[in-house]
Amino acid sequence: MVAGVRLRSAVATDQAARETNEDTAWAQDGLFVVADGMGGHEAGEVASRLAVDVVSTLAGVAPSLEDVTRVVQDAHRRVRELPVEGERRPGTTLTGVVVTEHAGVACWLVLNVGDSRTYRMVGGMLEQLTRDHSEVAELVEQGLVAVEDAPRHPRRHVVTRVLGGGASWVDPDLRMFPVSVGDRMVVCSDGLTDVLPDGRVQAVLRAERHPRAAADRLVREALAAGAQDNVTVVVVDAVAVTPIAGAGGRADVAR
Repeated sequence: MVAGVRLRSAVATDQAARETNEDTAWAQDGLFVVADGMGGHEAGEVASRLAVDVVSTLAGVAPSLEDVTRVVQDAHRRVRELPVEGERRPGTTLTGVVVTEHAGVACWLVLNVGDSRTYRMVGGMLEQLTRDHSEVAELVEQGLVAVEDAPRHPRRHVVTRVLGGGASWVDPDLRMFPVSVGDRMVVCSDGLTDVLPDGRVQAVLRAERHPRAAADRLVREALAAGAQDNVTVVVVDAVAVTPIAGAGGRADVAR
């Protein structure tokens, strides 16, 4: 964990209408991630748990961009080695943030593979930090599907990048920027965003000051809105950030 950064966090999850919960979350020691498994039967649960187990080695170590890429590649390789049962290969999304240090500045390092999401709320305004790796997201970017139609599109759950997929290599999206007091990070599986628009998520985050209350309420509202998929939410608040002696410059990096 980076010295001088004090965080407060909470996790809430529910299997919703599914028989099992294939989501796995980690929220401690400066690492906050959610993995949404897929593959049928128990394969998705195994894949998401394995991916998070591998990525948990980033907790408490202030990793570099190269460290995160290497660990995500290792998670991808390990999930690909899982046995294939039936027609679907086990796989999982992975998204979240790890607290690190760059040029003497405490930073959030956002990582993403798949269509789970990481957000930041600053000054009461919610911003999606990750880009969905999905067919529908690509169609929206190409102007072939309207943004408002995307949540109802029949291929909205078809992901184009996933840990454990057929390719031997996966390229995670990475983004780094300074931690500021008052930052609220939200990491979630698509069970939340399938049924709650960003505006509603923002309203709940504004209304609930403590991460525990916010995470619990978001899951409750997703269930009340008819969530059919597993719902997992991690909420992290930056409570205090002490400047590192001799620090200077900016730390905005994206890959």
